[in-house]
Amino acid sequence: MAEGVELRHNTVVKMVGHTNMGSGDDSRTRDLVARSILENGPSTAAVLGKRLGLTAAGIRRHLDLLVADGVLEAREPHSALIRGRGRPSKVFIMSDKGREQFEHSYDDLAVAALKFMATQSGDELVSNFAQSRAEDIERKATVAISKKSNKSQAVADFLSEQGYAASIHKKPMGEELCQHHCPIAHVASEFPQLCEAETEALSRLLGTHVQRLATIAHGDGVCTTFIPTIATTTKRKVRA
Repeated sequence: MAEGVELRHNTVVKMVGHTNMGSGDDSRTRDLVARSILENGPSTAAVLGKRLGLTAAGIRRHLDLLVADGVLEAREPHSALIRGRGRPSKVFIMSDKGREQFEHSYDDLAVAALKFMATQSGDELVSNFAQSRAEDIERKATVAISKKSNKSQAVADFLSEQGYAASIHKKPMGEELCQHHCPIAHVASEFPQLCEAETEALSRLLGTHVQRLATIAHGDGVCTTFIPTIATTTKRKVRA
């Protein structure tokens, strides 16, 4: 396998062909709503309305149509996020169909190619390919983040440029790297070696052990990776 070959496509395209689209303005607004969830992750109607400057009635109308078209899914929020009394607001996430609206259809060919590799030479060749891909990402990222002081944010910015719509969020004892889009999600769902090798590359780039908490490939709304602070990591090693 040639070095540096990657199974990805970073092109994001305008969504077309919805059955309930209506006017051109409505179509553009629904496209913005869907893109907002794609780039920022699971969101409530209230958060989306504020982010896009839409009224409560307006955002719900667009969300209802996007759910009806199968582009979005409405889910109950995670129990850890529910605070206070009252019925919790539903969270809207991008469905598999919705993600496909934003990607070129290359997944079947990629999966077929990897299956052929596994059949001919076993899983080791697939793992080698995954490692080669991850190392190529690491090489490119190393150059991109070399002059940045905030390494985790620099990694997120690099991943966003590669089509992952990544962001960093402060958490107790560290940070979370959220990738709201995965160009190879459908391929990685059948070949988890791709995710595993990518996680190892992130660990090397950030100079600390990281933990993958969720992946789009396994049906989660966002790929989430926990990055512990260096001080926390060092302290745990000393105690051990």
